[in-house]
Amino acid sequence: MNLFAQFETRLHGILADLQTAGVLPPGAGFDNVTVEPPRDAAHGDIATNAAMVLCKQAGMPPRDLAAQIVDRLAAETDIQGADIAGPGFVNVTFKKEVWSGLVPAILAAGEAYGVADIGNGLAVNLEYVSANPTGPMHVGHARGAVFGDALARLLERAGYSVLREYYINDAGSQVDVLARSALLRAREALGEDIGEIPAGLYPGDYLVPVGEALAEAEGAALFDKDDASQIRIAKQVALPMMMDRIRDDLAALGVTHAHFLSEQSLHDNGAVDTAFETLQAQDLIYHGVLEPPKGNEPEDWEPRQQLLFRASEFGDDTDRPLQKSDGSWTYFASDVAYHMDKLDRTGGPLINIFGVDHGGYVKRMNAAVEALSGRKGMLDIRLCQLVNLMDNGRPVKMSKRAGTFVTVRDVIDSVGADVIRFIMLTRRSEQTLDFDFARVTEQSRDNPVFYVQYAHARACSVLRQAGEDAAAEAAMDRLDHPAEMEVLRHLASWPKLVISAANAHEPHRIAFFLMDLAASFHALWTAGREAPELRFIREDDAALTAARLRLVKATALVIRSGLGVLAIEAREEM
Repeated sequence: MNLFAQFETRLHGILADLQTAGVLPPGAGFDNVTVEPPRDAAHGDIATNAAMVLCKQAGMPPRDLAAQIVDRLAAETDIQGADIAGPGFVNVTFKKEVWSGLVPAILAAGEAYGVADIGNGLAVNLEYVSANPTGPMHVGHARGAVFGDALARLLERAGYSVLREYYINDAGSQVDVLARSALLRAREALGEDIGEIPAGLYPGDYLVPVGEALAEAEGAALFDKDDASQIRIAKQVALPMMMDRIRDDLAALGVTHAHFLSEQSLHDNGAVDTAFETLQAQDLIYHGVLEPPKGNEPEDWEPRQQLLFRASEFGDDTDRPLQKSDGSWTYFASDVAYHMDKLDRTGGPLINIFGVDHGGYVKRMNAAVEALSGRKGMLDIRLCQLVNLMDNGRPVKMSKRAGTFVTVRDVIDSVGADVIRFIMLTRRSEQTLDFDFARVTEQSRDNPVFYVQYAHARACSVLRQAGEDAAAEAAMDRLDHPAEMEVLRHLASWPKLVISAANAHEPHRIAFFLMDLAASFHALWTAGREAPELRFIREDDAALTAARLRLVKATALVIRSGLGVLAIEAREEM
């Protein structure tokens, strides 16, 4: 039962009637008409902007068009009233039976309440994390991992088929640095005093077992080989070990990927060449010289001929080099080939979750995907801002094991995966997030994950205490106290929230919704403590008790459903 979708369907019927009556032109579109809960519950149950959106097409003031909509809404049997507000908003108040029927409908739907079908099974390729396999994941990676995993679950709840994908950046100079760092640790494992780790190599202790494995597999004979052979062998040992560690860290966070694709494989199988030829066939490649970077020109910059992609024809600020003057491919060329591979496999749409340091890639990647697919908007790139780790307001020092940062595993061991997952979604992804260990482990309303999980546990406790009382005949029409209505309104908005969050690719909306629902439920519970007539269990009124217990059960169901989207445990006791 989606109260808002049902009303929207009826509203579109009214607008179609106005077209038939000649008030609206035949071609009037309703795409921008919204149906939302009003900001102030005192204004009604549902508000629509239909009159303001369509007034120009109707050729009349918005309040005049709103009056015609209101007249038709007044004839609906389940609507108590419809009013015009401000410049032309229409506010609607439902009759009591609409609300009294909500909880039974939710309980009848069960876990299906809030499941949508807007995706119609459409395949979506979702790439997230894709951390360089040169070390353990840091807390910034955790934010992208949680965001991507929650978005995948949200899209699946909305009816999409999601392929979770990880792009392994195993080509390029950073992998050579990994290999040289592993070789140094192999010398250490063979008994050599390596002293301080030289600048430019990875210093973390996490490479000690890699060096030991390399020394055990190859022995001292490894260092009798030429430099290129040493690097190749070190990569063969180090990369799988690094990826195993990353997979283990992700699994501890509740994150899994169905597909891993190697950047190096795109070079080995000719995919980069194929992508280049595809763009060249569209006359989108040319030899040219780029302008110097804006601002302070680098001292070593010099004009040089390069193979360039006409990215500016697709909305980018400038054209982008695919091949360097020495004939080697750029990182961007690999990325173009990778996205062409994704389009070939899944057809799109594509979603990428990037760290904020990749913000400069957004326009060029959108340009490349539009050129490859022939469709604008095929790729949606979401950026995740930095995470500031603190403890009681003081910055947390780096991890000695990692060398330069705090690892995901450090944070999981300290607070648990549930806490990390929820807190990472308490801000929009593009906003910087403060993660304070002291705050996220305290049991108070200031800790959002505790507050939501406690709401579910409290609901379960009430139901356990009630026992057989929950089976009595319920007087659902007696749920009319403002605190009860606040909970009901939140429950009613859950299906709409799932759809809007999925359409916007914003899983943080689920966390926000859960915090609001938990707050309204805790407020209702507190009201019962202060006013005995509002208690969930009334020994003198079995019908009202049964109604309130059904409300509690529906609340627990929706909280559990929302936490399920976030892959967080809905605790029954705390």
